[in-house]
Amino acid sequence: MPTRTLTVVFTDLANYTASVGRADREAIRNIIAEHEQRVAPVVAARGGRIVKNLGDSYMAVFEAATDAAQACLELVNALVHEDGFSIRAAMATGDVEAIDGDAFGEAANLAARILAKTPAGEVWMSSTTRMCMNQTELAWEGVGGFSLKGIAGAVPVYRLVPEGRAWLPQSLVSALRSGRLVRVRNGAMSPSIPPDPVILLEGFQAGSDTLRAAIDRLPVVDPANLWLQAYTIAPSDRYGWSDLGRGLLIGTMGAIEKAVSVVNRPVSQSMGSDTIILELNSQAALDLVMSGLALPAVPMSDVVAGYTYDLLSDGRWTNQAEQLVLRLEVLASGLQVEARAQGVVVAGQQMRVGDKRGISDGETIQLSGSRYTYRQVDQGGYLGLMISDSNARLGVGPGQLIEIGREPQHPGFALPDRRGQANIRWCVGSRASRAREGGFTMDRALAGRRQAAVEMRDGSPWLLGLHKTCPTFRMRGGALDRISDPASLDIDDMIVVGTSVISVRSPQE
Repeated sequence: MPTRTLTVVFTDLANYTASVGRADREAIRNIIAEHEQRVAPVVAARGGRIVKNLGDSYMAVFEAATDAAQACLELVNALVHEDGFSIRAAMATGDVEAIDGDAFGEAANLAARILAKTPAGEVWMSSTTRMCMNQTELAWEGVGGFSLKGIAGAVPVYRLVPEGRAWLPQSLVSALRSGRLVRVRNGAMSPSIPPDPVILLEGFQAGSDTLRAAIDRLPVVDPANLWLQAYTIAPSDRYGWSDLGRGLLIGTMGAIEKAVSVVNRPVSQSMGSDTIILELNSQAALDLVMSGLALPAVPMSDVVAGYTYDLLSDGRWTNQAEQLVLRLEVLASGLQVEARAQGVVVAGQQMRVGDKRGISDGETIQLSGSRYTYRQVDQGGYLGLMISDSNARLGVGPGQLIEIGREPQHPGFALPDRRGQANIRWCVGSRASRAREGGFTMDRALAGRRQAAVEMRDGSPWLLGLHKTCPTFRMRGGALDRISDPASLDIDDMIVVGTSVISVRSPQE
């Protein structure tokens, strides 16, 4: 059979591997039989063909991407087993070659890799499937870009949204919890609007006169804070709305109501807090606050040609993550940011998932109620700083000396120690090879265990460099100064050590 363009679907039983150890052979056979009884008729009814059965997993091919998507939704909704089993499905569209009854090609490989990332009870798909299916007939949204084994680059992935489900972006969750979310429903009385609102328009037809009239009645708001609820929506309406920098929430009104109720559900007092408190000092003269990411310039010492950092929804920067919000990449040509989730606003412009752009001095990245400001430096071997105060803070009292480092003495301010080399693009040459083999990481190479210290002397704070080779810098105004002798500190100065930025703030500011 010659190569044909088909949609390849993989399904499997989520939680199967972890659960078979608790079931006897008859129970396992029953579960697999139920899986087959569910999958085979649905695939056949939608014009698909099962290629092979791998026990808890099926591979099928479809002539039409829309039929494949409909079949996957039906399967996921149909099987929720009492023992906790459910189906997940993934699909990709492309050239497929049939050999001895099996199917081969990039689409098959891609669908299998996407399935490995797909949560239980969900249907994820490639961009090729999204483009080939009838987008007005099916509801979908982006879930981000992923690094998939054997596939170069970040792969954009999307999910189908069933009628009973809605996933609230983190920016809407934050607005809901802070009381800033205003839900404007078609035909209902206009609610009161608080300062700095995030507005969700519900029940309006995209592109309609009714929607335009509702927007005209609203106060002036940042486009990134204006969201439209929609379910199935034509591509022209989708991009006509999002290209204006506005947000799009995919889900039926009933599903969104359910998602909102989950967010509003009272949290048990036994649950912990995301706030990180290093130490409280009621007599503190100042606070040291973790305030962002310092970006060394590249190429770096014939070792690092470029690197990335991933931003999580909770504001942490990591070397590499799966469920990231944004990826920041530093190359010799400059700094670039890539949106990996909905709700990312750069320099006032809403970014679609997968969009990339450069960022200049003074521009901001806004997401989930947080704001990051980029400050270009071009001094001391740094390209710039990505600044946003976090909840990690430490008070410094009279007569105290507070060490800063990866393993400071108590009481100390511990720097992030982001392990792993997955974020590094290496230079060519023996020096880079030795560094890679020796376990080089950005954070460990540029900051010591005991890097610097802040000391209160006669009521005034001073910055001391403790490490012989790793430099410590003070940022004051627009100048980045390397510290060789003790240097005075003022409120709003910043300390730059390795890839970390620490701000000097008034106590409990």
